[in-house]
Amino acid sequence: MKTGKFPKEDEMRSEYNRKDLGKGVRGKHYQEYTEVHNLVLLDPEVAKAFPSEKAVNEALLSLIRIARASAGVREGDEVRS
Repeated sequence: MKTGKFPKEDEMRSEYNRKDLGKGVRGKHYQEYTEVHNLVLLDPEVAKAFPSEKAVNEALLSLIRIARASAGVREGDEVRS
């Protein structure tokens, strides 16, 4: 278990000093983030059609299943573009 210079509290402090936070580094975690996340921007017209991230994913997964079925590709097979 780590022990630090700050008291163990489950709540946030009411105030923080910038010097307590240290110097920030722009893009410090950018590479790691891009390796595990695939962020896409939807056109406004497309975004209006989906109320949530879950709805977008369900629609895309459904489309993938339909495309694979019509191409005769089984689940788990690699699809070439």
